[in-house]
Amino acid sequence: MKRVHTVQDYFVLGGKSIRFIFARPFYHQDLVQQMEEIGVKSLGIVLLTGFFTGMVLALQSAVQLQRFGATIYIGSLVSGSMIRELGPVLAGLMVAGRVGSGIAAQLGSMRVTEQIDALNTLGTDPIKKLVTPRVLASLIMLPVLTIINDLVGIIGGNVIAKFLVGIPSALYWRTVWDQIISGGFSFGVIPNDFIQGLLKPFVFGGLIAVTGCFFGLGTTGGTEGVGLATTRTVVTSSILILVIDYFLTQLLLAVLVV
Repeated sequence: MKRVHTVQDYFVLGGKSIRFIFARPFYHQDLVQQMEEIGVKSLGIVLLTGFFTGMVLALQSAVQLQRFGATIYIGSLVSGSMIRELGPVLAGLMVAGRVGSGIAAQLGSMRVTEQIDALNTLGTDPIKKLVTPRVLASLIMLPVLTIINDLVGIIGGNVIAKFLVGIPSALYWRTVWDQIISGGFSFGVIPNDFIQGLLKPFVFGGLIAVTGCFFGLGTTGGTEGVGLATTRTVVTSSILILVIDYFLTQLLLAVLVV
C-alpha cells in the first residue's frame, strides 16, 4: 500500500508541476537559470558522448558492412541509429546522471535545512517555485540537447567514414539524407525519424525533472538522506528512460510506420 501511495504522489507532483506552467505567477528568472543549468552546462558531456558514439557506430558498421561490400551505407546506419534511438536515450541518461542528481541534491538540502518549510510559511507554493521551472526547463532543453547530440554523432561517423574507410563526405551525407527520407513524412513535411527522435527526449526531460524533484522533496534523515535521494533519482530515472523508450518506440512504430 505504501508503494501505491508513493506512485500516486509521484504522478500528483508531475500533474501539479505541469498545471502550474500555465498559472500565475511566472518565475521567468528561475526558468532561465534552470535552462542554463540543465541545458548549457550539460552541453560538454552531450557533445563528448554524441561524437564518440557516432565514431564507434561507424567503426563497428564498417567492419560488418565490409563483408557484403556495402560500406557506403555507413551514413544510413549511423544517422538512423542516432536520430531514432541512441541520441535521445544517451542524452537522457547523461542528463539524468548530471542534472537529475543535482536537482535531488538541491531540493533535498533545502528540505533538510527547512528552507521549503519557510517557503510554505511565506505563502509560496514550493511546487510552483521550485518544481515547475525545473520541469519546464527540462522539457525545453533536453530536445535541444538531443538535436545537438544527433548532429555531433553523425559528424563523428563522418570522420571515421572519411579517414578510416575512405568514403567521401558528400556520399556519406547523401546516404544520411536518404535514410531520413526513407523513414517517410508526417503531414507531408516532417520526417518521421525527427518525430521519433524529438518526442522521446521531451518525455524523458519531464521524467528526469519530476523524478529528481520527487526524491528531493521527500528527503529525510539529514545529509545521509540527501545522498540517498540523489542515488535513487539517477537509478530510477535511468531505468524509467530505458523502459519507457521501449513502449514509446512500439507506439511510434505502430502510428508512423505504414
